[in-house]
Amino acid sequence: MESNCVQFLQNKTILVTGVPGFLAKVFVEKILRIQPNVKKLFLLLRAADNESAMQRFRSEVLEKGLFRVLRNNLGDENLKALVSDKVVPIPGDISVDNLGVKDSDLLKRMWNEIDIVVNVAATTNFDERYDVGLRINTFGPLNVLNFAKKCVKGQLLLHVSTAYVCGEKSGLLQEKTFHMGETLNGHGNLVIETEMELMKQKLKELQKLDCPEEEIAQTMKDLGMSRAKLHGWPNTYVFTKSMGEMLLNYHKEDLPVVIIRPTMITSTFSEPFPGWIEGLRTIDSVIVAYGKGRLKCFLADPNSVLDLVPVDMVANAMVNAAAIHAGKLGSQTVYHVGSSCKNPITFEQVHDLAARYFTKNPLVGLNGSPIIVSKGTILSTMAQFNFYVTLRYKLPLQMLRLIDIIYPWWNGNKYKDIDRKIKLAMRLVDLYKPYVLFKGIFDDSNTEILRLKIKEVNKEINGLFQFDPKTIDWEDYMTTIHIPGLITYVLKTIKR
Repeated sequence: MESNCVQFLQNKTILVTGVPGFLAKVFVEKILRIQPNVKKLFLLLRAADNESAMQRFRSEVLEKGLFRVLRNNLGDENLKALVSDKVVPIPGDISVDNLGVKDSDLLKRMWNEIDIVVNVAATTNFDERYDVGLRINTFGPLNVLNFAKKCVKGQLLLHVSTAYVCGEKSGLLQEKTFHMGETLNGHGNLVIETEMELMKQKLKELQKLDCPEEEIAQTMKDLGMSRAKLHGWPNTYVFTKSMGEMLLNYHKEDLPVVIIRPTMITSTFSEPFPGWIEGLRTIDSVIVAYGKGRLKCFLADPNSVLDLVPVDMVANAMVNAAAIHAGKLGSQTVYHVGSSCKNPITFEQVHDLAARYFTKNPLVGLNGSPIIVSKGTILSTMAQFNFYVTLRYKLPLQMLRLIDIIYPWWNGNKYKDIDRKIKLAMRLVDLYKPYVLFKGIFDDSNTEILRLKIKEVNKEINGLFQFDPKTIDWEDYMTTIHIPGLITYVLKTIKR
Protein backbone atom coordinates (compact mmCIF):
# COMPACT_ATOMS: atom_id res chain seq x y z
CA MET A 1 0.00 0.00 0.00
CA GLU A 2 1.33 3.42 -0.96
CA SER A 3 1.82 5.98 1.80
CA ASN A 4 -0.33 9.08 1.63
CA CYS A 5 1.26 12.33 0.51
CA VAL A 6 1.80 13.72 4.02
CA GLN A 7 3.57 10.52 5.07
CA PHE A 8 5.55 10.45 1.84
CA LEU A 9 6.99 13.92 2.46
CA GLN A 10 8.08 13.12 6.02
CA ASN A 11 11.88 13.00 6.35
CA LYS A 12 12.35 13.60 2.63
CA THR A 13 15.09 15.87 1.33
CA ILE A 14 13.93 17.70 -1.77
CA LEU A 15 15.75 19.94 -4.22
CA VAL A 16 13.52 22.53 -5.92
CA THR A 17 14.76 24.69 -8.80
CA GLY A 18 12.95 27.72 -10.18
CA VAL A 19 12.48 29.46 -6.87
CA PRO A 20 11.20 32.18 -6.47
CA GLY A 21 8.88 31.56 -9.44
CA PHE A 22 5.10 31.47 -9.02
CA LEU A 23 4.55 27.68 -9.12
CA ALA A 24 7.76 26.86 -7.23
CA LYS A 25 6.87 29.06 -4.25
CA VAL A 26 3.33 27.62 -4.09
CA PHE A 27 4.88 24.13 -4.09
CA VAL A 28 7.33 25.06 -1.31
CA GLU A 29 4.64 26.72 0.82
CA LYS A 30 2.44 23.64 0.50
CA ILE A 31 5.16 21.31 1.77
CA LEU A 32 6.11 23.51 4.73
CA ARG A 33 2.45 23.97 5.69
CA ILE A 34 1.28 20.37 5.55
CA GLN A 35 4.50 18.53 6.43
CA PRO A 36 6.80 20.50 8.75
CA ASN A 37 8.69 17.24 9.31
CA VAL A 38 10.11 17.30 5.81
CA LYS A 39 13.83 16.73 6.35
CA LYS A 40 15.27 19.46 4.11
CA LEU A 41 14.30 21.73 1.24
CA PHE A 42 17.26 22.77 -0.89
CA LEU A 43 16.06 25.72 -3.00
CA LEU A 44 18.13 26.75 -6.02
CA LEU A 45 18.01 30.50 -6.73
CA ARG A 46 19.96 32.80 -9.00
CA ALA A 47 22.13 34.74 -6.56
CA ALA A 48 25.73 35.82 -6.10
CA ASP A 49 26.35 34.03 -2.81
CA ASN A 50 24.69 32.28 0.14
CA GLU A 51 23.78 35.52 1.86
CA SER A 52 22.11 37.04 -1.19
CA ALA A 53 20.33 33.70 -1.86
CA MET A 54 18.84 33.81 1.64
CA GLN A 55 17.92 37.46 1.24
CA ARG A 56 16.23 36.74 -2.06
CA PHE A 57 14.33 33.82 -0.53
CA ARG A 58 13.09 35.98 2.32
CA SER A 59 12.05 38.97 0.22
CA GLU A 60 10.67 37.17 -2.84
CA VAL A 61 9.19 34.06 -1.20
CA LEU A 62 8.77 34.06 2.56
CA GLU A 63 7.53 37.64 2.93
CA LYS A 64 4.89 37.27 0.23
CA GLY A 65 1.20 37.15 1.15
CA LEU A 66 1.16 33.50 0.07
CA PHE A 67 2.75 32.60 3.42
CA ARG A 68 0.24 34.44 5.60
CA VAL A 69 -1.65 31.25 6.59
CA LEU A 70 1.55 29.53 7.65
CA ARG A 71 2.65 32.68 9.48
CA ASN A 72 -0.71 32.98 11.26
CA ASN A 73 -0.64 29.29 12.21
CA LEU A 74 2.89 29.29 13.57
CA GLY A 75 3.64 32.89 14.51
CA ASP A 76 6.65 34.82 13.22
CA GLU A 77 9.23 33.27 15.53
CA ASN A 78 8.16 29.68 14.93
CA LEU A 79 8.05 30.26 11.20
CA LYS A 80 11.59 31.67 11.29
CA ALA A 81 12.69 28.64 13.27
CA LEU A 82 11.03 26.26 10.81
CA VAL A 83 12.67 27.96 7.83
CA SER A 84 16.05 28.06 9.57
CA ASP A 85 15.82 24.33 10.29
CA LYS A 86 14.34 23.08 7.03
CA VAL A 87 15.14 25.49 4.18
CA VAL A 88 18.54 25.89 2.53
CA PRO A 89 18.58 28.57 -0.21
CA ILE A 90 21.44 27.88 -2.61
CA PRO A 91 22.91 30.22 -5.23
CA GLY A 92 22.97 28.37 -8.51
CA ASP A 93 21.99 28.13 -12.17
CA ILE A 94 20.54 25.11 -13.98
CA SER A 95 22.19 26.17 -17.25
CA VAL A 96 25.65 25.06 -16.05
CA ASP A 97 27.21 21.83 -14.74
CA ASN A 98 26.42 20.85 -11.15
CA LEU A 99 23.71 23.52 -11.27
CA GLY A 100 26.30 26.20 -10.62
CA VAL A 101 26.83 25.07 -7.01
CA LYS A 102 30.45 26.05 -6.28
CA ASP A 103 30.82 24.83 -2.69
CA SER A 104 32.29 21.29 -3.02
CA ASP A 105 31.28 20.30 0.52
CA LEU A 106 27.71 21.44 -0.11
CA LEU A 107 27.65 19.50 -3.40
CA LYS A 108 28.67 16.29 -1.64
CA ARG A 109 26.09 16.89 1.07
CA MET A 110 23.35 17.39 -1.51
CA TRP A 111 24.34 14.29 -3.47
CA ASN A 112 24.31 12.26 -0.25
CA GLU A 113 21.02 13.56 1.14
CA ILE A 114 18.60 14.43 -1.69
CA ASP A 115 15.71 12.02 -2.31
CA ILE A 116 13.60 13.97 -4.83
CA VAL A 117 14.61 16.55 -7.45
CA VAL A 118 11.89 18.94 -8.67
CA ASN A 119 12.80 21.09 -11.68
CA VAL A 120 10.49 24.09 -12.11
CA ALA A 121 13.13 26.48 -13.50
CA ALA A 122 12.38 27.84 -16.96
CA THR A 123 12.22 30.97 -19.05
CA THR A 124 8.62 31.42 -20.18
CA ASN A 125 8.98 34.25 -22.70
CA PHE A 126 7.38 33.08 -25.94
CA ASP A 127 10.04 34.84 -28.04
CA GLU A 128 12.99 34.35 -25.73
CA ARG A 129 16.51 34.79 -27.10
CA TYR A 130 17.50 31.45 -28.63
CA ASP A 131 20.74 31.27 -26.65
CA VAL A 132 18.88 31.84 -23.38
CA GLY A 133 16.06 29.41 -24.24
CA LEU A 134 18.48 26.65 -25.21
CA ARG A 135 20.59 27.09 -22.07
CA ILE A 136 17.68 27.12 -19.62
CA ASN A 137 14.78 25.19 -21.20
CA THR A 138 16.69 22.63 -23.28
CA PHE A 139 20.05 21.89 -21.65
CA GLY A 140 18.94 23.03 -18.19
CA PRO A 141 16.79 19.89 -17.68
CA LEU A 142 19.72 17.73 -18.82
CA ASN A 143 21.96 19.40 -16.23
CA VAL A 144 19.31 18.78 -13.58
CA LEU A 145 19.02 15.14 -14.69
CA ASN A 146 22.80 14.64 -14.50
CA PHE A 147 22.76 16.19 -11.03
CA ALA A 148 19.91 13.90 -9.93
CA LYS A 149 21.81 10.82 -11.16
CA LYS A 150 24.62 11.69 -8.73
CA CYS A 151 22.21 11.68 -5.76
CA VAL A 152 22.91 8.34 -4.05
CA LYS A 153 19.42 8.29 -2.49
CA GLY A 154 17.72 9.78 -5.55
CA GLN A 155 14.27 8.33 -6.07
CA LEU A 156 12.79 10.64 -8.72
CA LEU A 157 13.22 13.61 -11.05
CA LEU A 158 9.98 15.55 -11.42
CA HIS A 159 10.22 18.01 -14.31
CA VAL A 160 7.66 20.74 -14.99
CA SER A 161 7.12 21.36 -18.70
CA THR A 162 4.07 22.83 -20.45
CA ALA A 163 1.10 21.22 -22.19
CA TYR A 164 1.68 23.52 -25.15
CA VAL A 165 4.71 21.57 -26.34
CA CYS A 166 2.03 20.12 -28.65
CA GLY A 167 2.34 23.22 -30.83
CA GLU A 168 -0.78 24.08 -32.81
CA LYS A 169 -2.20 20.57 -33.08
CA SER A 170 -5.95 20.15 -32.79
CA GLY A 171 -8.16 17.37 -31.46
CA LEU A 172 -7.41 15.18 -28.45
CA LEU A 173 -3.74 15.58 -27.48
CA GLN A 174 -2.20 12.55 -25.79
CA GLU A 175 0.14 12.44 -22.78
CA LYS A 176 3.04 11.11 -24.85
CA THR A 177 6.77 11.57 -24.45
CA PHE A 178 8.93 13.16 -27.13
CA HIS A 179 11.53 11.03 -28.86
CA MET A 180 14.92 12.43 -29.79
CA GLY A 181 14.80 14.27 -33.10
CA GLU A 182 11.00 14.29 -33.36
CA THR A 183 9.42 17.27 -35.09
CA LEU A 184 5.82 18.45 -35.16
CA ASN A 185 5.66 18.93 -38.92
CA GLY A 186 7.65 15.86 -39.96
CA HIS A 187 9.99 17.96 -42.09
CA GLY A 188 13.55 16.75 -41.71
CA ASN A 189 15.23 15.67 -38.52
CA LEU A 190 15.80 17.79 -35.45
CA VAL A 191 19.35 17.51 -34.07
CA ILE A 192 19.62 19.36 -30.78
CA GLU A 193 23.42 19.60 -30.87
CA THR A 194 23.16 21.18 -34.34
CA GLU A 195 20.71 23.76 -32.97
CA MET A 196 23.18 24.60 -30.22
CA GLU A 197 26.08 24.93 -32.68
CA LEU A 198 24.00 27.04 -35.06
CA MET A 199 23.10 29.40 -32.21
CA LYS A 200 26.72 29.64 -31.04
CA GLN A 201 27.95 30.37 -34.55
CA LYS A 202 25.42 33.15 -35.09
CA LEU A 203 26.27 34.67 -31.70
CA LYS A 204 29.97 34.52 -32.52
CA GLU A 205 29.38 36.26 -35.87
CA LEU A 206 27.41 39.07 -34.23
CA GLN A 207 30.04 39.60 -31.55
CA LYS A 208 32.81 39.58 -34.14
CA LEU A 209 30.99 42.35 -36.02
CA ASP A 210 30.78 44.27 -32.73
CA CYS A 211 27.01 44.59 -33.07
CA PRO A 212 25.12 46.56 -30.41
CA GLU A 213 23.63 44.46 -27.62
CA GLU A 214 20.10 45.41 -28.68
CA GLU A 215 20.75 44.09 -32.21
CA ILE A 216 22.26 40.88 -30.83
CA ALA A 217 19.24 40.33 -28.58
CA GLN A 218 16.76 40.87 -31.42
CA THR A 219 18.70 38.61 -33.79
CA MET A 220 18.78 35.88 -31.17
CA LYS A 221 15.01 36.25 -30.68
CA ASP A 222 14.39 36.09 -34.42
CA LEU A 223 16.65 33.04 -34.75
CA GLY A 224 14.73 31.18 -32.04
CA MET A 225 11.38 31.91 -33.67
CA SER A 226 12.59 30.88 -37.13
CA ARG A 227 14.11 27.60 -35.87
CA ALA A 228 10.93 26.82 -33.91
CA LYS A 229 8.69 27.40 -36.93
CA LEU A 230 11.03 25.43 -39.20
CA HIS A 231 10.37 22.33 -37.09
CA GLY A 232 6.66 22.95 -36.50
CA TRP A 233 6.50 24.79 -33.17
CA PRO A 234 4.91 28.27 -32.93
CA ASN A 235 7.52 29.91 -30.70
CA THR A 236 10.89 29.58 -29.02
CA TYR A 237 9.43 28.80 -25.57
CA VAL A 238 7.56 25.62 -26.47
CA PHE A 239 10.27 24.56 -28.93
CA THR A 240 13.05 24.73 -26.35
CA LYS A 241 10.83 23.07 -23.70
CA SER A 242 10.12 20.21 -26.15
CA MET A 243 13.82 19.67 -26.76
CA GLY A 244 14.36 19.61 -22.99
CA GLU A 245 11.83 16.77 -22.73
CA MET A 246 13.64 14.90 -25.53
CA LEU A 247 16.94 15.06 -23.66
CA LEU A 248 15.31 13.79 -20.45
CA ASN A 249 13.70 10.88 -22.27
CA TYR A 250 16.93 9.94 -24.05
CA HIS A 251 19.35 10.24 -21.11
CA LYS A 252 17.24 9.21 -18.09
CA GLU A 253 18.58 5.62 -17.84
CA ASP A 254 17.04 4.00 -14.73
CA LEU A 255 16.16 7.19 -12.87
CA PRO A 256 12.36 7.52 -12.56
CA VAL A 257 11.19 10.63 -14.40
CA VAL A 258 7.81 12.36 -14.18
CA ILE A 259 6.94 15.18 -16.59
CA ILE A 260 4.18 17.49 -15.42
CA ARG A 261 2.61 19.50 -18.24
CA PRO A 262 0.35 22.22 -16.84
CA THR A 263 -1.87 24.27 -19.13
CA MET A 264 -2.53 27.99 -18.39
CA ILE A 265 -1.84 28.40 -14.67
CA THR A 266 -4.15 30.73 -12.77
CA SER A 267 -4.67 31.88 -9.16
CA THR A 268 -5.11 29.52 -6.22
CA PHE A 269 -8.42 27.69 -6.03
CA SER A 270 -8.40 27.02 -2.29
CA GLU A 271 -4.93 26.70 -0.77
CA PRO A 272 -3.48 28.25 1.21
CA PHE A 273 -6.43 30.59 0.50
CA PRO A 274 -8.41 31.34 -2.68
CA GLY A 275 -7.31 33.87 -5.28
CA TRP A 276 -3.59 34.41 -4.62
CA ILE A 277 -1.66 35.19 -7.78
CA GLU A 278 1.55 36.91 -8.78
CA GLY A 279 1.90 38.87 -11.99
CA LEU A 280 -0.29 38.96 -15.10
CA ARG A 281 -0.47 35.43 -16.46
CA THR A 282 -1.78 34.34 -19.89
CA ILE A 283 -5.44 35.42 -20.15
CA ASP A 284 -5.08 37.84 -17.23
CA SER A 285 -3.56 40.57 -19.42
CA VAL A 286 -6.74 40.57 -21.49
CA ILE A 287 -9.02 40.54 -18.42
CA VAL A 288 -7.20 43.48 -16.83
CA ALA A 289 -7.10 45.48 -20.08
CA TYR A 290 -10.82 44.89 -20.54
CA GLY A 291 -11.62 45.94 -16.95
CA LYS A 292 -9.63 49.15 -17.46
CA GLY A 293 -11.68 49.96 -20.55
CA ARG A 294 -8.61 49.73 -22.77
CA LEU A 295 -9.60 46.68 -24.81
CA LYS A 296 -12.84 46.66 -26.73
CA CYS A 297 -11.87 44.03 -29.29
CA PHE A 298 -9.53 41.06 -29.39
CA LEU A 299 -8.41 38.28 -31.73
CA ALA A 300 -9.81 34.98 -30.42
CA ASP A 301 -12.10 32.16 -31.40
CA PRO A 302 -15.03 32.56 -28.98
CA ASN A 303 -15.56 28.80 -29.06
CA SER A 304 -11.91 27.95 -28.36
CA VAL A 305 -11.46 26.17 -25.05
CA LEU A 306 -9.19 28.07 -22.67
CA ASP A 307 -7.47 25.40 -20.65
CA LEU A 308 -7.10 27.06 -17.25
CA VAL A 309 -5.86 25.35 -14.08
CA PRO A 310 -5.40 26.85 -10.59
CA VAL A 311 -1.80 26.84 -9.38
CA ASP A 312 -2.55 24.92 -6.16
CA MET A 313 -4.00 22.06 -8.21
CA VAL A 314 -0.76 21.88 -10.19
CA ALA A 315 1.27 21.79 -6.95
CA ASN A 316 -1.01 19.06 -5.60
CA ALA A 317 -0.59 17.00 -8.77
CA MET A 318 3.19 17.34 -8.43
CA VAL A 319 3.21 15.99 -4.87
CA ASN A 320 0.83 13.16 -5.78
CA ALA A 321 2.91 12.13 -8.78
CA ALA A 322 6.08 12.16 -6.71
CA ALA A 323 4.48 9.95 -4.05
CA ILE A 324 3.32 7.41 -6.63
CA HIS A 325 6.45 7.20 -8.80
CA ALA A 326 9.37 7.67 -6.38
CA GLY A 327 11.70 4.69 -6.52
CA LYS A 328 10.07 3.01 -9.53
CA LEU A 329 13.22 2.48 -11.56
CA GLY A 330 13.14 3.18 -15.28
CA SER A 331 9.64 4.65 -15.31
CA GLN A 332 8.71 7.77 -17.24
CA THR A 333 5.20 9.22 -17.12
CA VAL A 334 3.67 12.37 -18.59
CA TYR A 335 0.76 14.12 -16.87
CA HIS A 336 -1.38 16.82 -18.44
CA VAL A 337 -2.67 18.99 -15.60
CA GLY A 338 -5.50 21.09 -16.95
CA SER A 339 -9.26 21.34 -17.37
CA SER A 340 -10.15 21.17 -21.07
CA CYS A 341 -10.94 17.46 -21.08
CA LYS A 342 -13.00 17.20 -17.89
CA ASN A 343 -14.36 20.73 -17.34
CA PRO A 344 -13.86 23.03 -20.35
CA ILE A 345 -14.46 26.78 -20.43
CA THR A 346 -14.43 28.81 -23.66
CA PHE A 347 -12.96 32.21 -24.42
CA GLU A 348 -16.48 33.59 -24.85
CA GLN A 349 -17.51 32.32 -21.41
CA VAL A 350 -14.48 33.98 -19.82
CA HIS A 351 -15.29 37.21 -21.65
CA ASP A 352 -18.94 37.09 -20.51
CA LEU A 353 -17.92 36.44 -16.89
CA ALA A 354 -15.40 39.30 -16.98
CA ALA A 355 -18.06 41.62 -18.47
CA ARG A 356 -20.51 40.62 -15.75
CA TYR A 357 -17.92 41.15 -13.01
CA PHE A 358 -16.68 44.57 -14.14
CA THR A 359 -20.23 45.77 -14.81
CA LYS A 360 -21.12 45.07 -11.18
CA ASN A 361 -17.70 45.95 -9.75
CA PRO A 362 -16.14 48.58 -12.03
CA LEU A 363 -12.55 49.62 -11.60
CA VAL A 364 -11.97 53.27 -10.78
CA GLY A 365 -10.19 55.48 -13.30
CA LEU A 366 -7.54 58.10 -12.60
CA ASN A 367 -10.26 60.74 -12.41
CA GLY A 368 -11.98 58.83 -9.61
CA SER A 369 -14.95 57.80 -11.76
CA PRO A 370 -15.96 54.16 -12.34
CA ILE A 371 -14.76 52.69 -15.65
CA ILE A 372 -17.78 51.64 -17.72
CA VAL A 373 -17.20 48.48 -19.75
CA SER A 374 -19.27 47.20 -22.64
CA LYS A 375 -19.24 43.80 -24.28
CA GLY A 376 -16.24 43.74 -26.57
CA THR A 377 -15.84 42.54 -30.13
CA ILE A 378 -14.22 39.14 -30.50
CA LEU A 379 -12.53 38.72 -33.89
CA SER A 380 -12.54 34.99 -34.52
CA THR A 381 -10.27 34.72 -37.58
CA MET A 382 -7.13 36.33 -38.91
CA ALA A 383 -9.19 37.49 -41.91
CA GLN A 384 -11.47 39.47 -39.58
CA PHE A 385 -8.45 40.78 -37.73
CA ASN A 386 -6.75 41.95 -40.93
CA PHE A 387 -10.00 43.57 -42.13
CA TYR A 388 -10.33 45.45 -38.85
CA VAL A 389 -6.72 46.59 -38.99
CA THR A 390 -6.69 47.57 -42.67
CA LEU A 391 -10.06 49.23 -43.08
CA ARG A 392 -10.94 50.56 -39.66
CA TYR A 393 -7.58 51.11 -37.93
CA LYS A 394 -9.15 50.46 -34.54
CA LEU A 395 -7.48 47.28 -33.39
CA PRO A 396 -3.91 48.65 -33.34
CA LEU A 397 -4.98 51.39 -30.91
CA GLN A 398 -6.66 48.78 -28.71
CA MET A 399 -3.53 46.64 -28.89
CA LEU A 400 -1.42 49.65 -27.93
CA ARG A 401 -3.49 50.06 -24.80
CA LEU A 402 -2.98 46.38 -24.00
CA ILE A 403 0.76 46.89 -24.45
CA ASP A 404 0.68 49.73 -21.92
CA ILE A 405 -0.45 47.12 -19.38
CA ILE A 406 1.73 44.19 -20.45
CA TYR A 407 4.79 46.41 -20.89
CA PRO A 408 4.54 49.14 -18.21
CA TRP A 409 8.04 50.34 -19.12
CA TRP A 410 6.43 52.24 -22.06
CA ASN A 411 6.59 55.45 -20.05
CA GLY A 412 5.82 58.91 -21.22
CA ASN A 413 3.07 60.00 -23.58
CA LYS A 414 0.22 57.62 -24.29
CA TYR A 415 1.28 56.97 -27.88
CA LYS A 416 4.96 57.81 -27.66
CA ASP A 417 6.98 56.07 -30.39
CA ILE A 418 3.76 54.82 -32.02
CA ASP A 419 5.51 53.04 -34.91
CA ARG A 420 7.51 50.92 -32.52
CA LYS A 421 4.40 50.21 -30.47
CA ILE A 422 2.45 49.04 -33.52
CA LYS A 423 5.34 46.77 -34.50
CA LEU A 424 5.32 45.29 -31.01
CA ALA A 425 1.52 44.97 -31.13
CA MET A 426 1.68 42.94 -34.33
CA ARG A 427 4.42 40.77 -32.84
CA LEU A 428 2.17 40.10 -29.84
CA VAL A 429 -0.65 39.07 -32.17
CA ASP A 430 1.73 36.64 -33.89
CA LEU A 431 2.88 35.23 -30.53
CA TYR A 432 -0.57 34.76 -29.01
CA LYS A 433 -2.46 33.69 -32.16
CA PRO A 434 -1.73 29.95 -31.67
CA TYR A 435 -3.36 30.07 -28.23
CA VAL A 436 -6.37 32.33 -28.78
CA LEU A 437 -7.30 30.26 -31.85
CA PHE A 438 -6.29 26.93 -30.26
CA LYS A 439 -8.35 23.85 -31.23
CA GLY A 440 -6.78 21.20 -29.00
CA ILE A 441 -8.12 19.36 -25.97
CA PHE A 442 -5.57 17.90 -23.56
CA ASP A 443 -6.21 14.26 -22.80
CA ASP A 444 -5.63 13.61 -19.09
CA SER A 445 -6.02 9.83 -18.90
CA ASN A 446 -2.76 9.41 -16.98
CA THR A 447 -3.74 12.22 -14.63
CA GLU A 448 -7.17 10.64 -14.06
CA ILE A 449 -5.49 7.33 -13.18
CA LEU A 450 -3.26 9.24 -10.75
CA ARG A 451 -6.33 10.88 -9.20
CA LEU A 452 -8.02 7.51 -8.71
CA LYS A 453 -4.87 5.94 -7.24
CA ILE A 454 -4.29 8.75 -4.82
CA LYS A 455 -7.95 9.10 -3.82
CA GLU A 456 -7.86 5.81 -1.93
CA VAL A 457 -4.44 6.49 -0.42
CA ASN A 458 -5.28 10.02 0.72
CA LYS A 459 -8.84 9.46 1.89
CA GLU A 460 -7.93 9.99 5.54
CA ILE A 461 -6.46 13.45 4.88
CA ASN A 462 -9.72 14.89 3.56
CA GLY A 463 -8.92 16.24 0.10
CA LEU A 464 -5.74 18.01 1.13
CA PHE A 465 -4.14 17.17 -2.22
CA GLN A 466 -7.15 17.61 -4.51
CA PHE A 467 -6.54 18.42 -8.18
CA ASP A 468 -9.75 17.41 -9.93
CA PRO A 469 -10.87 20.14 -12.39
CA LYS A 470 -14.45 18.87 -12.19
CA THR A 471 -14.66 20.51 -8.76
CA ILE A 472 -14.27 23.98 -10.32
CA ASP A 473 -17.44 26.03 -10.81
CA TRP A 474 -16.06 28.43 -13.41
CA GLU A 475 -18.60 31.18 -12.78
CA ASP A 476 -17.88 31.17 -9.07
CA TYR A 477 -14.12 30.82 -9.55
CA MET A 478 -13.80 33.65 -12.08
CA THR A 479 -16.14 36.14 -10.39
CA THR A 480 -15.48 35.51 -6.69
CA ILE A 481 -11.92 34.16 -6.68
CA HIS A 482 -9.77 34.81 -9.73
CA ILE A 483 -10.71 38.32 -10.90
CA PRO A 484 -10.89 39.67 -7.31
CA GLY A 485 -7.50 38.03 -6.74
CA LEU A 486 -6.08 39.80 -9.79
CA ILE A 487 -7.31 43.12 -8.47
CA THR A 488 -6.03 42.53 -4.95
CA TYR A 489 -2.64 40.95 -5.63
CA VAL A 490 -1.67 42.26 -9.07
CA LEU A 491 -3.37 45.56 -9.91
CA LYS A 492 -2.35 47.14 -6.64
CA THR A 493 1.29 46.64 -7.65
CA ILE A 494 0.91 48.20 -11.12
CA LYS A 495 1.43 51.95 -10.90
CA ARG A 496 -0.19 53.42 -13.98
